Amino acid sequence: MTELTRDVVDHTIEQVRNALDHSDITAAIGALERLKQEDQIEVFDELNVEHQAELLPRLDPETAADIVVELHQDDQANIAERVSDEALGRILDEMEPDDAADVIGELSQDRQQRVLAEMDEAEDVRPLLIHPEESAGGLMTTSFLTLRPGMTCQDAINALREWNPDDEMPYYLFVIDRDRKLVGVISLRQLLVSNPSRLIGEIMNHNVVSVPVGIDQEEVANLIKKYDFLALPVVDADNRLIGIITVDDVVDVIEEEATEDVYRLGGVPDEESVFSSVGESLRWRLPWLLINLATAFLAGWVSSLFDKTVALVPIFGALQTIVAGQGGVAVTQRLTVIVRGIALGQADMKDTRRILWKETLTGFLQGIAIAIVVGIGVAIWQHQPLVAGIMAVAMLGNMVVAGVVGAIIPFILKKAHIDPALASSVIATTFTDCCGFSFSLGLATILIKYLT
Repeated sequence: MTELTRDVVDHTIEQVRNALDHSDITAAIGALERLKQEDQIEVFDELNVEHQAELLPRLDPETAADIVVELHQDDQANIAERVSDEALGRILDEMEPDDAADVIGELSQDRQQRVLAEMDEAEDVRPLLIHPEESAGGLMTTSFLTLRPGMTCQDAINALREWNPDDEMPYYLFVIDRDRKLVGVISLRQLLVSNPSRLIGEIMNHNVVSVPVGIDQEEVANLIKKYDFLALPVVDADNRLIGIITVDDVVDVIEEEATEDVYRLGGVPDEESVFSSVGESLRWRLPWLLINLATAFLAGWVSSLFDKTVALVPIFGALQTIVAGQGGVAVTQRLTVIVRGIALGQADMKDTRRILWKETLTGFLQGIAIAIVVGIGVAIWQHQPLVAGIMAVAMLGNMVVAGVVGAIIPFILKKAHIDPALASSVIATTFTDCCGFSFSLGLATILIKYLT
């Protein structure tokens, strides 16, 4: 956004707010409609929810629908709760069925039925509400054109003109038989360059990749990414075509899943945002802090086993921060790469041995480099070569442990049907802390007579 556009948007935000504060809806709508659609969405998003609910029903239903589709899911739910059933029904009629179903799905069961009763296109939306939100069925749309094998290319072009598709129409069309079973796919380019009298069944591609309606949305995103599809058909148990998923919907899924994995690696649920209340943040974050505290006590207990050694050679107490810090960073590096690989479908259980070997070797080589630096640093700092040697060996061992646990724990959790992003970090850092303390303080205990 240019500086000039930014100034225009900021000025419009103030205009709209002032107009709404003085109950001048006409002036607020006029200021908003002078902007491009993308800027209208930004202005609307800056208003508080009371102003949004006041303004939205008075906008043209198509404009209102374009704005609501681009809002965050929580904002959509807040506005929907404040808008009348009739107004919400008019706005949802202008949306694609899958987008309308997402908004309705946030309402109570009773309110869903009332809003659907106000909609003209309710029958396109109802089938989507029965599917889990994060499945292919929850992601698909029922607004699409299908062809038959017995149609000519000219028949198909005429059907396209009559249907008058919107901008979200995919680059290819799917072909079904009389039982609505998926039998082929044809691109628009192929349709246009073929002889108008040729049958669709003669030129369509019979090898169609589809997904079952109950498959997880993350697997759908992986398939579309793998094959560079613009759309993916969704079928039921009998291979009947019941919907399609377009690439624009999958982009949102990829962003959502990536955000979820990043949040979970940090022990934070993806429901939280920067504007969550203090109470919500405490409720979501505190349990994982307590779990992490329990593992910290375990690491502390391991360290306490060597109290006498630390009392005789106090510098080892201070050096444990280096052990814990380096081990934690090393294992987090591996978890980030491996959890992302699992999430994107790049790695699964059959790859465990290869990844374990690679990360163990990487840990060993990292350990050599870190050991040399730590050894030299401690020797210069403390002028005690034996202490430096012990720390160097301990760091080498801890880097290898980080490689092993960082590679294997995500796959163990996946096998146990536990989200690797959610629990890997806490478990893995516990291993590196306990092993690192044991290596450094254990060696110091064995060699205590030389240290004192």
